[in-house]
Amino acid sequence: MEKELCACDTRKTFAECCEPALKGLRVPTSPVELMRSRYTAFARHDIDYILRTVAPAARKNFDRKEIEDWSTSTDWMGLEIVATQKGGPEDKTGQVEFIAKFRDNGEEQKHHELASFVKIEGAWYFEDGRTPPVKQVRLEGPKIGRNDPCHCGSGKKFKKCHGTATA
Repeated sequence: MEKELCACDTRKTFAECCEPALKGLRVPTSPVELMRSRYTAFARHDIDYILRTVAPAARKNFDRKEIEDWSTSTDWMGLEIVATQKGGPEDKTGQVEFIAKFRDNGEEQKHHELASFVKIEGAWYFEDGRTPPVKQVRLEGPKIGRNDPCHCGSGKKFKKCHGTATA
């Protein structure tokens, strides 16, 4: 019999990955571990776990019906951890940037979020999520000048070759 892989994309089985956290047998030891278990809870429609792992101060904003509707109407397809910040054993806060992949009404979508976590009495809780800031892209290497030879090797100046504006 093939063992079920965990929804959080660790390539571990559910039993050795997120199941102990969802069943309350083990407390996630970092924000990224909590993020993975929360994603798995969404995929398994475990709304009680999702609520239990929200920071007490943020629970007033928790709409159980909305979360349950989203969880059950969605085909969860995978989790990608983009980056983490803080969240070590000595930290009281941490962040996880992630992309949750899912299918809703037959359309593949991605939920990209920067999630904030807080440690209270030794346990990590989800505090808030927001859209990550846009990262500025910088071109590396020398810039081609308008009067430099074109990079294509035509022998023309860049401005007369690939540097012309197209209408």
